[in-house]
This record gives sequence, structure tokens and C-alpha cells, in this order.
Amino acid sequence: MAMAFRNMLRTAARRMQVRGYADAPRGDEMALTFAAGNKVFYDKQVVKQIDVPSFSGSFGILPKHVPTLAVLRPGVVTVVENDGKQTKIFVSSGTITVNDDSSVQVLAEEAHPLESLDRSAAQEALSKAQSELNSAANEKAKAEAQIAVEVAEEVVKAASA
Repeated sequence: MAMAFRNMLRTAARRMQVRGYADAPRGDEMALTFAAGNKVFYDKQVVKQIDVPSFSGSFGILPKHVPTLAVLRPGVVTVVENDGKQTKIFVSSGTITVNDDSSVQVLAEEAHPLESLDRSAAQEALSKAQSELNSAANEKAKAEAQIAVEVAEEVVKAASA
């Protein structure tokens, strides 16, 4: 009897360890919250897909995506809304969280719609950041300037798209 009970517990434990897709609360819907210090872009709005740049690689998120936590790198987040419209938003950094209920949170340090980016201003910012990197007096200044260069390069790329 004790042996049968142990086998039953092991079987139950194995089932609980199996990793699967998230359960969406309303079928194949995915609620997006996307906010930055300067603006809230989406507030629990249902969308079809989200493509994000992360330090572990760019990836797309669909309903029932496996729960994930990632750090955003500078780049463009693309949101595909239910009507097929694509919204592209540049992010400087932040985090992306995909929850097991298919809700997604994008929290960006700074974010701006692509159409609001000014290519010439981005190019100026890149030149300034490169100059600061070249004249950095210590490791801290060099690291800060390198981050500014990386962000400015991505802004120039996004503004040119």
C-alpha cells in the first residue's frame, strides 16, 4: 500500500514538472501593458503579436507564449494589433514580462513612436556620444559613453527605417 502511494505521488510530481504553454484567460487573447516614463502606450489592450529586442536576442510573442522575463536592449518594439495595424516604438532599455495568463508588460526607460524620431538629431547625438567616448577620462565615463553610443546608433537605425 505504501509503495502504491509513493508511485502515485511520483507520477503526480512528474506531471507538475512538465513545462507547457501559458493558459490564456479568454481563448487566444493577449493583454498588453506598455509604458515608459514619458507615456503609457497600451493599457491592458488586447493585441495579436509583440516583437521585442532583448539582450538574449529579438523574439516575437504570441498568445499562450511561455512565461518569460527579459531585459530590453535599445531597438524597436513592434505591436501587431487585432486589426492588423502595426505600431513601432523605439525603446532605450527596460524589461519585458510575459505572464502565465498571456498578459505582457513592457516597461521601458524611455520610448517614442518611430514617426516622432528625428534622424538629424539622432545623428548629432551619435556624434556627440562618440566624441565623449573618445575623450572619456576614466572607466565609468567610458562605460556611460559606450551606452550612449549604442542607444544613439539604434535611434539612427530606427529613424532611417
